[in-house]
Amino acid sequence: MLVRTPPGRRPEQGLRLPVVVKGYPRLSETFIAQELLALEDAGFLIEIWSLRRPTDGAQHELHQRIRAPVHYLPEYLYQAPKRVLAGLAHARRLTGWRPFLRAAWQDLKRDPTPNRMRRLGQAMVLARELDPALAHLYVHFLHTPGSVARYAALLRGGSWSFSAHAKDIWTTPEWERREKIEASRWGVTCTRQGFDELVRLSPPHDRGRVRLAYHGLDLSRFPPPPETRSPRDGGSAVDPIRIVTVGRMVAKKGFSDLLDALAALPNELHWRLVHIGSGELKDALKTQAARLGLDDRIEWKGSQPQDAVVSALRASDLFVLPCREGDGGDRDGLPNVLMEAASQKLAIVSTDFASVPEFVTDGRNGRLVPPADPDALSKVVADLIGDPGMRQALGAAAYRVLVEQFTLEGGIATLEQLLRESLAEREPTP
Repeated sequence: MLVRTPPGRRPEQGLRLPVVVKGYPRLSETFIAQELLALEDAGFLIEIWSLRRPTDGAQHELHQRIRAPVHYLPEYLYQAPKRVLAGLAHARRLTGWRPFLRAAWQDLKRDPTPNRMRRLGQAMVLARELDPALAHLYVHFLHTPGSVARYAALLRGGSWSFSAHAKDIWTTPEWERREKIEASRWGVTCTRQGFDELVRLSPPHDRGRVRLAYHGLDLSRFPPPPETRSPRDGGSAVDPIRIVTVGRMVAKKGFSDLLDALAALPNELHWRLVHIGSGELKDALKTQAARLGLDDRIEWKGSQPQDAVVSALRASDLFVLPCREGDGGDRDGLPNVLMEAASQKLAIVSTDFASVPEFVTDGRNGRLVPPADPDALSKVVADLIGDPGMRQALGAAAYRVLVEQFTLEGGIATLEQLLRESLAEREPTP
C-alpha cells in the first residue's frame, strides 16, 4: 500500500492532512504538485491517497521535493480482494454504515456503472486504512475522487472538502455536483467561470460554500525570463520561427485546429512547431499532420518533465494553445501552461474560451481568437510571426500580469486558512 516514504522527512509536527487525488504523480497536473509542496512548506504533514497508479514515464523535479508518503487504493477491486473485503467488513461496523448505504443506493440508481462500484469499494478501503485520528479529507477534483472522499467521510463520520478544476465541473451531472457541494464542508476552484457555476449549484442558505482561489505560479521555481528574444520574422528558411505548444492530446486543447491553421499560413513564412504532451489523439494528430504536409515542420516530443518544458518555452518565439470545447462538454479551466509561457515573457496566442480571458486580454498581453476557428488562428499567428516587436511587447505584458495578479501566494493563503479551520474539527466517531 505505502509505496514511497521519502528520506529526510521532517519530524512529526504540524497538522496532518490526507489528500485524495485521481492519479499521482502526473506530468499534466503540476498545479496539484505545486500546491502540495506549498502546503508542506506551510507546515502541513500530508499523506497522498491516489485512485490510480502513475502512467507517465517521468516525473517533474517538483515531485521529487514533495515529502508526502503515497498510498494507492485498488484501481480495480478484483486486483485487491483482501483489501476490499477487509474494507467492507470494517465499514459494516462503523456508525456511518447506514448513511453510506443510503447515499450509495441513491447514486447507484442514477448511475449504475462499474465506475460507481469501484468508487464505493475504494471508499471502504480508504475508510479502513486511513488513521482514525484524521477527521478531515481534502480532495482534488469533484468527480470520481470527490465520490471516494464523500463516501469515506460518510463512513467515518468526518468531513471533507474539495478543489474543483475544469472537467469535473463541466462534465459531472448537475445532481451529483449539487449533492457533493451540499455534503462538503467547503470547496475551492481555480477560475472565475468555474466559481460562478459552483456558486449557482451551492445550497441557497450557504452561497459562500465555494471560494475562488487561483492556482497562480510559484515563480521561485522558474528561471528569470530572457532579456530579449530573437528578431526572427519567418523570412529565413535556415532560421525559422519557433512555435511551441504544450498539452495533452485531447479534443479540448484544439491541436487539430492548430494543425489546420499552420497549414493555411503563407508559403513564404518559415516556421517549426514543437509539441510537448501525449494522449489519446496522438495517432490522429500525426496522421492529420502528414495529410497536411506538415511532417517535416513538427517535432512531437511527447510527455516531458517541467524543466524540459521551460527549456522549450525559452527557446521559442511564440506559444499557441487554441482551447475549445471537447468531448461531452469537457473544457479547460485556466491552463497553467499559459502562465508558464508568461513566466518566460513568451508571446501567447489562445482562444476566447473557458477561463483563458481571465488571464489573457486580447491585444494587451496576448492574442485571442474564437475557438474552433482555424482561419482566424492562422491570421493571428501569421501576423505575430512577421512582427517580432509585437511578440516582445505581448510577452513582457503577460509577465507583468503574472507577477502582479497570478502568483501562488494568494490562492495558497485562502486554502491554508480553510484547511486549518477544518483540521481543528473533532475526531471521527470510532
